[in-house]
Amino acid sequence: MSTEHVDPGHGHSPAAWTAVVIMLLAFTIGTVAFFFDVQWLVWASAALLVVGIVVGWALARAGYGVDGDKVAPKAH
Repeated sequence: MSTEHVDPGHGHSPAAWTAVVIMLLAFTIGTVAFFFDVQWLVWASAALLVVGIVVGWALARAGYGVDGDKVAPKAH
């Protein structure tokens, strides 16, 4: 058994951070809109949530994901 620990990355990449920030913003806007009963804004925030998923996937495919060719590895 190897004693070397292999870190799978856990999403520490520009693609993951961008997707999470967009989705957190969408969730926050949607929660506030739901509280104030602004139905169109709730649905718009749901669409923004989907946009966050697509942006994260697109950035990962473009090389900005974990172990992507455009991401410089960090020394721990």
